[in-house]
Amino acid sequence: MNDAERLEAIEKALDDLRVLSEDSIILVEGANDEKALRALGIEGEFIHIQSEGGPLKAAERVHAEGGRAVILTDWDRKGGTLARDAAEQLAALDVEHDTSVRRRLSVLCSSLVKDVESLDSCVGSLDARVRR
Repeated sequence: MNDAERLEAIEKALDDLRVLSEDSIILVEGANDEKALRALGIEGEFIHIQSEGGPLKAAERVHAEGGRAVILTDWDRKGGTLARDAAEQLAALDVEHDTSVRRRLSVLCSSLVKDVESLDSCVGSLDARVRR
């Protein structure tokens, strides 16, 4: 996959995330992840799993708000563990959740960056290389 194709696929995943964020709460690890996603035009409500009590508390909050969730943790080992734990907690509360955007971004970006907080710089770098 060349840089232009990779950038297009990442932008498609981010477009899908924008749509999902209209009626879902986005679960990220921390504030820097939210900042990077907002820089990429992702709006909506975020929960910082790490600083807001962990996967159980995050799932309980989504459940209490009657919402759906998008799990978007880093694609390193710790992020994978948090994603699995959050998915289990959400499922236990019968809360609908999505992990497809995380899965797609991890495949597309893992050779470039390992975390959500670097997505905005990754997209910027790819865009600059494509436009040369």
